[in-house]
Amino acid sequence: MKKRTIDDGETPFSYIVKVGHISANPVTVTLSADAGERTGLADLWQVEEVGALSAELQIARWKKDGIRIRGTVKADIVQACIVTLEPVPSHIEEEIDQIFIPEGSKLARITTDASGEMVVDPDGPDLPELFAGDSIDAGAVVAEFAALAIDPYPRKADADFADHIEDDGSNDRRASAFSALKDWKKD
Repeated sequence: MKKRTIDDGETPFSYIVKVGHISANPVTVTLSADAGERTGLADLWQVEEVGALSAELQIARWKKDGIRIRGTVKADIVQACIVTLEPVPSHIEEEIDQIFIPEGSKLARITTDASGEMVVDPDGPDLPELFAGDSIDAGAVVAEFAALAIDPYPRKADADFADHIEDDGSNDRRASAFSALKDWKKD
């Protein structure tokens, strides 16, 4: 397993899979982040703490030259409440079903209709991800799916805006362009 740092622009949680070593029969891989990786992920995700991050994945060949990663990502994180800034613990559990194809693959062609518009079914499966070289970072995929499941506005159950007064907009009248002239007096 090759470790990377945030400074490289990569995820601090990494597990490199060599595409040439994957067969049609799924291989089960269990990943879990150590303390250093969890600290790096907390910095990357801008959360107070990542208590745990683990994934159980099935990695298999897809069609001729693609790779399919399926599985479940679980994480325990602590964020700051948007109202009180108190710690808000949360549990993440996300399903992964991602297909990767090499850049030069025939499967990478985008389908278009008669007018040349790209055809995408919003309710259909995600488009395959492209990869370059001979490896895929399964750890980065796990970190990405966990990051996408983080609540952007964490809030404690009993937190409210009791002392906050909403502006009703009654003082938002636009001043006339001539209102400054009303105070001028003619001598």
